[in-house]
Amino acid sequence: MDFFERERHVRAASRRLVILFVLAVLGITALVDAAVLAGTASQGQATAQDLVGTAVLVSGAVLLIIGGVSIVKTLTLRQGGGVKVAESLGGVRMPDIPTDPKLKRYRNVVEEIAIASSTPVPVLYYLPEEAGINAFAAGYTPADAAVCVTQGSLDRLNRDELQGVIAHEFSHIVNGDMRLSLRLIGVLAGILALWVVGHTVLYVGRTLMLAFGRSRDRSGAAVGGTGLALLALGLVLLLAGWLGVFFGRLIKAAFSRQREYLADASAVQYTRQTSGLTGALKKIGGLEAGSQLRSPKTENVSHMLFGEGKKVSAAYATHPPLIERIQALEPGFTPSNLEGLRESWLGQPPDGMQEDARMGFAGASVPPTAPEVQQGHPGVPQGAATLPQAPRRVDAREYTAAVGNPTAASYEAGARIRTAIPEHLA
Repeated sequence: MDFFERERHVRAASRRLVILFVLAVLGITALVDAAVLAGTASQGQATAQDLVGTAVLVSGAVLLIIGGVSIVKTLTLRQGGGVKVAESLGGVRMPDIPTDPKLKRYRNVVEEIAIASSTPVPVLYYLPEEAGINAFAAGYTPADAAVCVTQGSLDRLNRDELQGVIAHEFSHIVNGDMRLSLRLIGVLAGILALWVVGHTVLYVGRTLMLAFGRSRDRSGAAVGGTGLALLALGLVLLLAGWLGVFFGRLIKAAFSRQREYLADASAVQYTRQTSGLTGALKKIGGLEAGSQLRSPKTENVSHMLFGEGKKVSAAYATHPPLIERIQALEPGFTPSNLEGLRESWLGQPPDGMQEDARMGFAGASVPPTAPEVQQGHPGVPQGAATLPQAPRRVDAREYTAAVGNPTAASYEAGARIRTAIPEHLA
């Protein structure tokens, strides 16, 4: 798979969605303008100049409401950076020198990906009460970013899988996804403010209509007429606000799904392998806890998470379907494969540290098991193993003797590497 091409495609799709979001705001403004102008023209006394002036005034008022509330909301969300977000979900700040092997591994992996992505090491948190496999990066800029993982990620993921998840989150930091998401949330808040204003105008108009609608006095009748106009304007604002929020959320969810594909592709670039990321996604799909979070504030950070934090309809989902994310990295994977993993893990869920031990990583508590070795491939475990195995120690003389004496297996390995290189880089 050409991950560079996928990145270009996702970035282009993201730009189109942002443009669509802007057009939606302009469409809301045009809807309110049209309703007000129709009401003004129906009076029969307005000139063309009056209509133009009214349109400018109404457009300015609508954009001022949306823009003003958006700025206030965005500034509010920025306060405290990623630390505030992590702590609001019950996150515990990780010590600078952890003693727990799982936390040590977590810090080491973060520092590795920080180097790979040329990004400062963020503040680290974890959620000790969350059994689901999930993580998020929060903050407006890399300088105030925080990365947080669940206890389920620390318990169930092996080192490669944890590295894939962390690399995915670093991609959100590097690509500015946090900043874009906060801006979209701010604009949505501004559109919602139209609904609130419309509700208020509707209430005032209804009150005036009830008080003066049947008045025979000229001044009372005028007030009643104003109430009727406010009633109509309130209904238009309510409709515009409701439609704006409805379509705005759909666009925001679609934007978030595209950025998840981009983060997956970038994670592969940082880690130089796909097995870690696909392994983490498979465990989310195969374990009962999945990626679900129990915190009541999950919805506030749903667009920042590695996996869906709560069950939502497909239209409002902030992440692509799990099976599609896996197949983008491992095309041959099928839903039946996922079902097989689910059944195999029912009795004994995977333990990340035990898997690390089998792969020979230092600090793991379970001794590695020596695997069988294929003929002609020193140190490479056979593909039938259900878990990664530690390579056997090989005398350096075996490798020096092989220099200049390639075997058939060597040519096959070279062909596989050549095929995996994107055509435009070959």
